[in-house]
Amino acid sequence: MPEIASEEPRVPLATYRLQFNRLFPFDAATTAMPYLHRLGITDVYASSYLTATPGSLHGYDIANHNALNPDLGDAASYDCFVRALQTHGMGQILDVVPNHMGIAAAANAWWNDVLANGPSSSYADFFDIDWDPINRRLANRVLLPVLGDQFGRVLEAQHLRLEYADGAFRLWVYETHLPVEACSTIQILTVPLGELRTTLGDTPEFTNTRASSRAFPSARADRAAPERVRERMQEQAVIRRRLARLVDTCPPVHVATDDTVSLYNGTKGDSRSFDRWKP
Repeated sequence: MPEIASEEPRVPLATYRLQFNRLFPFDAATTAMPYLHRLGITDVYASSYLTATPGSLHGYDIANHNALNPDLGDAASYDCFVRALQTHGMGQILDVVPNHMGIAAAANAWWNDVLANGPSSSYADFFDIDWDPINRRLANRVLLPVLGDQFGRVLEAQHLRLEYADGAFRLWVYETHLPVEACSTIQILTVPLGELRTTLGDTPEFTNTRASSRAFPSARADRAAPERVRERMQEQAVIRRRLARLVDTCPPVHVATDDTVSLYNGTKGDSRSFDRWKP
């Protein structure tokens, strides 16, 4: 068998660091390549350009290690940057810090799944979380230091707000929104069932709403088998789509959802009028 010649490793001779962010995206780097080439730069040393917390100026609070940062441009603009490097015979060194991860602005899907599903999340092992602390009340929970004052004061000031969007509920804490766990979702959906039964009767819409409130799969307080985790995630996705369709197409369910959110938020909703939607 003929010996396969191995490619010689590239040895950078002169590097220039590029700090990517929304002020210096891929297009700006592409424009700079001819100048850097004339300077004698052989390789650019690129800051992380994976998806980071929106608006990040340094890019190391990574929210998704599997995608380019949309603040810097799309795949086409990245390809132009790479072609500019190749045209000038230049290479790049990408600064990859796999243990850096940002969780702000609810931009990290892995972290959101851990908050919603606890130790039975598919990503529970991706984070350094002590699920079995000395304080047993915190077992299988994530303690977040997000309140600016005592809980009662924050609640009375309405800095904690429930919100419904696209078949799911979330909790706004100041300017950050957090996912609502399945058990709490069931509790929220149960609130309007009595009035909906009166308004809708034994209609398919009421049956589907009741089924959604009862069938929403809850997270386990332990590390479930991987196949069960996948099943639960699929079940949650199906029920969220069902609930979103009901809210979008059935006015009484829409009104009931809005009023339930207002009830939890301690605000007086102006949409409580189930009678006007009676068929």
